[in-house]
Amino acid sequence: MVDRAPGLRERRRARTLQTIREHAMRLFLERGYDATTVSEVAEAAEVSSMTVFRYFPTKEDLVLADEYDPLILERITERPSDEPLLLRLGNGLITAYEQLTAQEQEVLLRRVRLCLSTPALRARLWDSQYTTQQAITEALCGASDDPEHRFRVWVSAGVCLSAVSAALVRWAEEDARPSMGDLMRQVLTIVAEESSG
Repeated sequence: MVDRAPGLRERRRARTLQTIREHAMRLFLERGYDATTVSEVAEAAEVSSMTVFRYFPTKEDLVLADEYDPLILERITERPSDEPLLLRLGNGLITAYEQLTAQEQEVLLRRVRLCLSTPALRARLWDSQYTTQQAITEALCGASDDPEHRFRVWVSAGVCLSAVSAALVRWAEEDARPSMGDLMRQVLTIVAEESSG
């Protein structure tokens, strides 16, 4: 009986989070990000503004907060450690993306579209990418005291994440018609060709 309570609590928390996020995205896309208030999101989700802020500390988090970093790190670190670094990072990112459900991909598409049309979100997107770059560097370097290796991983992670961002933009601009996985492979191939050329 004790074991069931945390599971139920977690399910309720996940349901509330999902409901808030869905209403926020709907309102942002219908009315515009700047024209929609957190109070309006709370009202649509039938929760208090305090509850919204408990789950999403800032308005930008309603769009940008996600749980993808752990999946990305897992897919990158499970790749063979002797694989060339750009290939290891690129293949890990592709595998992580391809594991998203169709619904998660649709949410990602709406997020990218919203970010492209909203200056405040574009600025926060850079911050989010920086955090992911730090997490990848820590995952691959750990307690390594080799500053050159750490810098190499940092640069490679930044290059791969920027390439994936370019693929996301094209994917959104072309209304998700090209496969995101194919676009990611294309941009990462460009990076590999340019770095070896």
